[in-house]
Amino acid sequence: MNLCSIASGSSGNCIYVGSDHTSLLVDVGISGKRIEEGLRTIDRTTKDCDGILITHEHSDHIKGLGVVSRKYKIPIYCTEGTRNRLQGMASLGKMPEGLYHVIKADEGFSIGDLDIHPFQISHDAAEPVGYRVNHGEKSVGIATDLGKYNDYIVDRLQGLDALLLEANHDVNMLQVGPYPYALKQRILGEKGHLSNESAGRLLCRLLHDKMKEILLGHLSKENNYEALAYETVCSEVTMGENPWYSSDFKISVAHRDCASELIIV
Repeated sequence: MNLCSIASGSSGNCIYVGSDHTSLLVDVGISGKRIEEGLRTIDRTTKDCDGILITHEHSDHIKGLGVVSRKYKIPIYCTEGTRNRLQGMASLGKMPEGLYHVIKADEGFSIGDLDIHPFQISHDAAEPVGYRVNHGEKSVGIATDLGKYNDYIVDRLQGLDALLLEANHDVNMLQVGPYPYALKQRILGEKGHLSNESAGRLLCRLLHDKMKEILLGHLSKENNYEALAYETVCSEVTMGENPWYSSDFKISVAHRDCASELIIV
């Protein structure tokens, strides 16, 4: 089972999850050309994708959806609330009948040999979800655009082999930065985004001996930078109430403009 971040950040997100026989994209918030370039680095192509999982309808997650899905007739999986918002967006263009497949949080489904388990997330969108994808005994999780986490989120992300986790902003950078007050409050709120510190604290509750790799993603261009996100999360892990040090795990940051290395679990 494989995981790769094609692009991750506040300006565009696209993630590849797959097995030897099934390929999925989670969100398509960048151009089709950039998706193709990213997939090429891991010897995949867009036309081979068996489905697109959408977390929610914000533009940095669906910008390339219309073009990519139409061109290759790739099925789209999303909640009813997300589908209703997407169908009202003129920017996506007219979508062929039958491409949308409505899913529900906490109701698993399969695409090829992959089992997908959507779970609710707290974000200011219509009906947003994160995803856990299983292949046999292996599993990866994608948890971004979380205003908060709770026991429900922790339960859904237990026992993962790999995780892409949001580390969106440094609280101090956001508070003293140029954003309008209302936008700052939205990001800091319960339907906003996870800070570096919160990401580290959540990670402390998910770590286990067999976790192979953690990718930190969805970094804000204005209110964070890679080294700060990495150091803050690592500090939370090392200083937190858990038996591990950050050096016990492979933790890295997903890049904004290029694909990560392919994670194989």
